[in-house]
Amino acid sequence: MVVDTSSILQFFLAVLLFPTLFQSEFLQFAWGADDVVWVMVLKRLFLVLPVFAIIAGCWVSIPSLLTVLFRHKRQEFVTALFITWWDLGKSIASYWGGIFKFLVTLLGSLVALLKVTVFGLWSIMQEILFLPFRLMRSAGQSVVSSPVPWIAVFLTIFWCLIEAMIFTYVTSPLVADTLSNITGEQLSIGLMRIPLFIFLFFVVLGSYAVLSNLVAAVKSKNVYSIVGIAVIEFVVLFVEVVFLYREFVDSLVPWFAQYSEGFELGVFWTLAIACLAWFGVRSISWFLFAAHGTPTILSVIQGKGLGMAAASEPAKTRFVAFSSEFINKIKEEADWIKTKGDELLAAFMLPPLQVVAATINFCILLVSGKHLFALPFKSMDSLLSSRSLLENLAPHRETVSQA
Repeated sequence: MVVDTSSILQFFLAVLLFPTLFQSEFLQFAWGADDVVWVMVLKRLFLVLPVFAIIAGCWVSIPSLLTVLFRHKRQEFVTALFITWWDLGKSIASYWGGIFKFLVTLLGSLVALLKVTVFGLWSIMQEILFLPFRLMRSAGQSVVSSPVPWIAVFLTIFWCLIEAMIFTYVTSPLVADTLSNITGEQLSIGLMRIPLFIFLFFVVLGSYAVLSNLVAAVKSKNVYSIVGIAVIEFVVLFVEVVFLYREFVDSLVPWFAQYSEGFELGVFWTLAIACLAWFGVRSISWFLFAAHGTPTILSVIQGKGLGMAAASEPAKTRFVAFSSEFINKIKEEADWIKTKGDELLAAFMLPPLQVVAATINFCILLVSGKHLFALPFKSMDSLLSSRSLLENLAPHRETVSQA
């Protein structure tokens, strides 16, 4: 009996090289070079990676089956090989389903992102519109709760400005005439008002400073200081009454004469009314706000006192341009974007990586007799680092070497 060894050899090679019988047709079909564009795109998207994985699995399965003849625990190895093919099938199905899942997730994320963007822009517009009101509220809370009497300071400065403005208007003609007589040139009243206003502002503010020091001297019961400051206060009274309040009273003479015939006020009554006016204005303004505002202004001018008050002030919340609700909402949206980005990344990467991992498991099973990857991947955390993967294989290699 003659045995055709060439036929047996051809059959044996055909069995060993069986992937060559279909791999070129599979690759050509999956590549779809001769198809229309949209069909070619769909084939390359859905078929190229699975076809490569199946062909690679076939090629690796051939030497894996040949090593069954001399392997230890052959039954477990063959079972693992079939499980590897099962994992590859599940990975291919997960890959196809993962494409649709990624598209649905991407569409939902885009719609949600559009919604977040619209509401974010609307929230920003609201924050900008209400920013002045929050600024005023924050400033009001800071002023009210501050140990420094800012309201008294502002009212004192404002009152000094009012007095300086009134006396500037009243005394401008007199000052202009006096300087014109001295210089021999006719000076414009308009040019005189600005420097006169600044001068009178400091005069009025200085009168409050003298009054504040007088009150402090009385509280300390320092007789020498009381006498000295009282003399200074009397001089201030004389200067303001004669040069400021007298002019103010003189401007009211036509009003008095309007209601009486042959009205003559006289020097005594002019100065008396001016003194009463000075005393009334100073008393009202002093007890209302100047008693608290003037010492603070003096502390600022002298460079002391206010820093100590500010240092003892409890820490306040720093004013921010946006409300805490808006900031918390931004943080929530940022966390949502990060979470949704991780979901999109997982939906995009896990399906193809599972196919690749299943293919690699064929090679690792041939070399080490066990799987490298535990399929299926549930999340991005399932993708272990290279060091962790090598550590998973290390105990098995040590056991094999000891045997």
